[in-house]
Amino acid sequence: MRLLPSFVVLALGLLVSADPFLSPYRVHERRGHIPTGWSYDRKHDNAAVIPLRFALKQSNIDAIGDYLTAVSHPESEGYGKHWSAGEVFKKFSPSVESIGTVLTWLEENGFDSSRAKLTRNRGWIEVQATVEEAERLLQTEYHVYGHETGQEHVACDSYHLPEHVQSHVDFVTPTVHFDAKISKRSGSSSPDGTARSVGQPGHGTYPKTTGEIQNPPESTGNLALYGLLTLQIVEYTPQAYLQSDLDMFASNFSEGLVGVAPYMVSIDGGYAQTEYTGFEYNGESDLDLQYGMNLVTASQQVTLYQAGDMVEGASFNNFLDAIDGTYCTFEGGDDPTQDAVYPDPYGGGYEGPEDCGTAKPTNVISTSYSYNEADLTPFYTARQCAEYAKLGLMGVTVLYSSGDYGVAGNGGECLTPNGEFPSIFELIPLNGTIFNPSFPGTCPYITSVGATQVNPGSTVYEPEGACEQVIYSGGGFSNYFAMPDYQKTAVEYYLANYYPQYPPDIWNASGTSRGFPDIAANGANYVVAIDGAFNLVYGTSCSSPVSGAILTMVNDARLAVGKSPIGFINPTIYSTDFAGVFNDITMGGNQGCGTAGYTAVPGWDPVTGLGTPNFPKLIAKWLLLP
Repeated sequence: MRLLPSFVVLALGLLVSADPFLSPYRVHERRGHIPTGWSYDRKHDNAAVIPLRFALKQSNIDAIGDYLTAVSHPESEGYGKHWSAGEVFKKFSPSVESIGTVLTWLEENGFDSSRAKLTRNRGWIEVQATVEEAERLLQTEYHVYGHETGQEHVACDSYHLPEHVQSHVDFVTPTVHFDAKISKRSGSSSPDGTARSVGQPGHGTYPKTTGEIQNPPESTGNLALYGLLTLQIVEYTPQAYLQSDLDMFASNFSEGLVGVAPYMVSIDGGYAQTEYTGFEYNGESDLDLQYGMNLVTASQQVTLYQAGDMVEGASFNNFLDAIDGTYCTFEGGDDPTQDAVYPDPYGGGYEGPEDCGTAKPTNVISTSYSYNEADLTPFYTARQCAEYAKLGLMGVTVLYSSGDYGVAGNGGECLTPNGEFPSIFELIPLNGTIFNPSFPGTCPYITSVGATQVNPGSTVYEPEGACEQVIYSGGGFSNYFAMPDYQKTAVEYYLANYYPQYPPDIWNASGTSRGFPDIAANGANYVVAIDGAFNLVYGTSCSSPVSGAILTMVNDARLAVGKSPIGFINPTIYSTDFAGVFNDITMGGNQGCGTAGYTAVPGWDPVTGLGTPNFPKLIAKWLLLP
């Protein structure tokens, strides 16, 4: 399963002139739009110094899908034989050739060896360059953009690399990547202006509520197994839980958890802040922990990874750095052009060193945050997606919610075409009609979780439908990622029998792209204790942690009989051996972008995936695997 080369098809192609002693320069990345909230301010000062950083191509990365399949497919002899972190580092470290090629090119362009810095993990090369030098090197022009909060960001519209260098570099920063951190508004004592960009989770993906309820249902009991594992929940400050809310929920549904708190691992100064309360600050974390902790019961520990302080916040990359030191950009730290920087340069925040390989990942990680695929470049998403594949190689199951706006992106944003790429449209979020998939949901190395509902007037003993109350299950087809082998039979059956009746210019109708979600779980009418009151909550923010809890219990049962964790589950759940172990959803749809969206049909569909987990069937099947 060789996927990565096809990830970047949108980013390549335009040939430009170059100096004759170098190979021809080509466009490496191009940004299609200025994200919401930003506007052009001015041309950047030629004498200003910027830190140019080159993300070196990782060795063997084209085969990462094959390696992952070897330990994840139930018919593979290597099933369950997961890698160590050291084996992962050794296999994917950039080659001596890649390092040498980039350093030589830089030296030929006036950056001698004293100005070039190779990071300790061998993944990046940095040079300090003036804007004039950087523009000449990358054949581009740098501008300064202003955000409505007053924050400024340096970026360009596109940049070029020599053909002989391109194959050794994933991407360069700062360039087209517009996921800059948004710092606190000047003079504001509220965190409303803190880092809230596409690179910082939480943009448009919070759970939704219809308000308080007075008489929550009583507990119907829950399932405890062996207590050998822990479920990991990831939250990003200022999102935080309140212990009083956990106790309120537990006293009604699981008295054994009254007074029990999750085991917190602080990443880059993350903590359960109580300075700001309300649904927008406590809703996500309260939801995730109350259902995660109660489903796995007090017999199993739930680990909370709380990322980022109140000033800088954190991104997916900051979290990945903490659980895998090989992902860090610089010695002991991250890329300050894209991720939160520590010690906090704004003051008043976390003053310690940035976390890099300081936290051990658990066997199941659930995250209820996402951003729009179109807001990031193909190279950037491919690099992060490969990191999720590495976690899978190490036996980690990674779940992401698929989004709450149907075929639209966060906040209901849809896309419009731009004619510069006639073969594959460039995407611009300007209230268009083109379907807008989410990321990391489209990454083929994670499990994307959609949402279902108990249909109005029905009981839990009757078939569910796709969620059409308050939210619509995110789903569709990627514009960046190729269809993985494990999914082809299911998705091709869907396209052959239930082909969407939409013009091919509003969705990726190629028949070769990654479809999502993979599975689903109930996402409607969750009773959650928030700030001392019970609320009804909706969203894929509900379905992802519930699915994570179920899979944690499967892991628990396997470890109890001496077997390995389930790791990356997609090749297994799409296999013929697992046919029928998910409850197939055949009602409802995921409207958006002025359309009815896709429809839930027999088999896999881009609304609810394979369906909802049937725990007894799942555990029986997984216990039969080696």
